[in-house]
Amino acid sequence: MTLRPSRSLRDDLALGGRITAMRLGGLALALRGDPVARLMHKPWRYDPYPTYAAVRGEGLARSRVGLSAVGTHALCEQVLRDRRFGVRLADGRPPFAPEDAESSLLEPVDLSLLGMDPPDHTRLRRLAAPTFTPKRLERYRTVAEEITGRLLDDAAARGRFDLVRDLAAPLPITVIARLLAIPSVDADRFARWGRALATALDGVRSVAHAHELSRTTAEARELFTDLVDRRRADPGEDVVSQLVGALDAGQMSLDELVSLAQLLLVAGFETTTNLVGNAVRALQATPGQWEALVADPSLAGGAVEETLRYDPPVQLTARIAHEDTELAGVPFRRNWGVLVLVAAAGRDPAAHPDPDRFDLHRVPTTPHLAFSGGAHYCLGAALARLEGEVALRMLAERVPGLRRAGRVVPKTATILRGPRTFPVAA
Repeated sequence: MTLRPSRSLRDDLALGGRITAMRLGGLALALRGDPVARLMHKPWRYDPYPTYAAVRGEGLARSRVGLSAVGTHALCEQVLRDRRFGVRLADGRPPFAPEDAESSLLEPVDLSLLGMDPPDHTRLRRLAAPTFTPKRLERYRTVAEEITGRLLDDAAARGRFDLVRDLAAPLPITVIARLLAIPSVDADRFARWGRALATALDGVRSVAHAHELSRTTAEARELFTDLVDRRRADPGEDVVSQLVGALDAGQMSLDELVSLAQLLLVAGFETTTNLVGNAVRALQATPGQWEALVADPSLAGGAVEETLRYDPPVQLTARIAHEDTELAGVPFRRNWGVLVLVAAAGRDPAAHPDPDRFDLHRVPTTPHLAFSGGAHYCLGAALARLEGEVALRMLAERVPGLRRAGRVVPKTATILRGPRTFPVAA
């Protein structure tokens, strides 16, 4: 669902009023201890793990915001894999009907597969999946290493740098730009769009934010539509060329292609940026962990997996029951929604021994759910793992004396978690 831009001052005032009412109502519930409301408000969302623990203890946590939540590994995995749950209503409509004014607040940007159920989800995923196989993506390892090396050379030469601005953000945006064959001149603009679109996952924060998202989606659509014309005239091996073939064969529409490209932009950028930032923060904060990685940089892959369990870049997702069922022994009605707290599942002591300890030597006893599960398992999981492993390994090799050099400022978000700024010294 795309954002419906405000057309007048009256529309903006109405939108601003709805946002304020929702914020104040949610904050009041949070102050009364509502766990779901707390995940959406400061200061609780800066450190959501105590709230996650409370949800795990309840089994199925009810909330007056209209959603329930589950946080144990068993319940999260059950919901993600259960075909009786989807991301849309049982009749296929979006969770918030178009005539509902608040739908523009909660679904401001169409992010393709994230908002689709089968059969459309299956059709589009099948068209994009061949590009994201681990074997095919391995060719981008050299690209990631070349980009990381250049970024670290520039950063280390300055002595002090910002881990997010100077490495964790430019690495994945450059790789995804290569993957989509975006002209290099557009890379900075591409990154700005990725950051803006990612903020939409938590809903619209203000009238200004609504207008920013409207501009961003219009600009992104213009770029991707132009790319379709370019790839039709001069096809290559990139994702857009592959999708243009599907478009011309009548297997997808132009709107679907553009929305899928937007999803790849967000999923290929913000998630990996947060993964690298969260990993370095945990490595630096846990005694002996950074030193262990420096002594053996081949542990970088293990550090990635441990970060995905311990502090994943995507903290939660949502599902909707397509029929009356039961969840955690409680009746759960058709079209009721539930937040699946994958980050809470990663700290579940029933699935992960000593779960609040970060340990890059950990031998997993249960697979983490950081990439979701079931039909919506993350299409870009292999790419995120590759980029994270390259970034952490090369950091340990080239900047062994890395240390924090100031306050780490977190992003203000519920779904995506990671540092906004992370000053370090070489």
